[in-house]
Amino acid sequence: MTTFASAPALHLAATPLLHDFLENAARRLGNKVALVCKGARFTWAELDQQANALAHSLVRLGVERGDRVVIFGDNTLETVVSFWAILKANAVVSVVNPLTKADKLAYYLNDCRAKVLITDMHLSAVFNESAPLSPHLTHVIVSGPVDAQRLPAVKNVSTWVDVLERVGPNVPPGRRNLDVDLAAIIYTSGSTGDPKGVMLTHRNMLTAATSISTYLELVEDDVVLGVLPLAFDYGLYQLIMTTRLGARLVLERSFAFPAQVLKVMAEEKVTGFPGVPTLFAVLAEMKSLKDFDLSSIKFVTNTAAALPVKHITVLRELFPTARIYSMYGLTECKRCTYLPPADLERKPTSVGIAIPNTELWLVDPGGNEVGPNTVGQLVIRGATVMKGYWEKPEATAEKLKPGPVPGEQVLYTGDLCRLDDEGYLYFVGRMDDIIKSRGEKVAPKEVETALMNIAGVKEAAVIGVADEILGQAVKAFVVLEQGVSFTEKDLTRECQKRLENFMVPKFIEVLSELPKTTTGKIKKTGLS
Repeated sequence: MTTFASAPALHLAATPLLHDFLENAARRLGNKVALVCKGARFTWAELDQQANALAHSLVRLGVERGDRVVIFGDNTLETVVSFWAILKANAVVSVVNPLTKADKLAYYLNDCRAKVLITDMHLSAVFNESAPLSPHLTHVIVSGPVDAQRLPAVKNVSTWVDVLERVGPNVPPGRRNLDVDLAAIIYTSGSTGDPKGVMLTHRNMLTAATSISTYLELVEDDVVLGVLPLAFDYGLYQLIMTTRLGARLVLERSFAFPAQVLKVMAEEKVTGFPGVPTLFAVLAEMKSLKDFDLSSIKFVTNTAAALPVKHITVLRELFPTARIYSMYGLTECKRCTYLPPADLERKPTSVGIAIPNTELWLVDPGGNEVGPNTVGQLVIRGATVMKGYWEKPEATAEKLKPGPVPGEQVLYTGDLCRLDDEGYLYFVGRMDDIIKSRGEKVAPKEVETALMNIAGVKEAAVIGVADEILGQAVKAFVVLEQGVSFTEKDLTRECQKRLENFMVPKFIEVLSELPKTTTGKIKKTGLS
């Protein structure tokens, strides 16, 4: 269990911390609109005041330096305020996707030993089942209209209104963290199927936000669309980067109703549009797109992998004057590379060059650096590299290894890439079988487990297959028990009950048997 020696609060300027972004924005631009959400507008001063109030409430509830607080919520004002408040309370924040099922939420709460859970009433069917399974959880804060009849198993519940009404002086609690202390734990799937908590320090996140917002040329006058989940680090960094510059974030829950989002984008004169291939494909098919004035868009970003050439063409047609950024990264270091917009034409399949304040190189299986046009494992060096995986030393040792400077550690990504003669990076494949679909990591083992839990399924194997829209699509092969006659649609419906949307297989093929090795193990190399 992490403990800290008792110490007086540090001087405000002693060391830069992530939530300084909010405090600086409030001090400098207090009356400027910072956030647009559900049609409401909030200034920097209002966000900072609410974050201070919640931070003091967390301290009163017993949250101490280094304690973990989980946010289980949508893209809402409450999630934004909670993120900054947890940091102000000297605690560690972990944002969990609202689509998460009860068993996985319980895993997260227990794995990081969360002390407080902040959530919303509409998610009660999930957290009411998960919270009682976490003995370390001492309190639950619930936004929205709370119905006590729907919380029979959850103890020590406070409403959002209650914790914000206990307003003290509009200053944060005493500052105790250093920039090397943890700011966040972001969970990511691993090859074993067990989610791993990526530990990120204040320095990690400060560096990443500064580097990315620099090459994106983000400025105070920008208005950025936040349609990606805040639980997804790509979405979360839109909040962090706009706060760093004092730019405006237009927060939407999703892109499920694209016409409504586009209407908001036009009204707010959005200048920055972060997206993923799935979202861009939806735009390309919209016949009514011309009805919306999106001429304010100055830049469009895509991450996870190189943009398909098809999508580059579409984006240029949709946003002819915008800078288009194809980017690549992983949670363990946030962002590795970006392709400067000027290079998009001549190197459309590249994921670009190292982001500012980062170095990269490729190594062979023996750890020796390889030259241009040779496939090797990507290695990342810089202040964005994670601290490690939460309480998983063996998994950490596989990723973090000694670097060129004595005492430092660099990230061995597990990704196979090549560099061209000019130093531009090209992604080749992954060393493990993790599937990256819609920008999310999918562990085949987790999908296979869900399939095997369906009565009548005898065997299951899951692989990733190339997909122009998703990057990779999840494909499942299933063998049914004798006498069972599930259709592919039946299996898909069962998966939807058990898995987050991005994990549900796009393709399911029913086979009479799966290929096996001589030892009886399923041979995935025989599947396609």
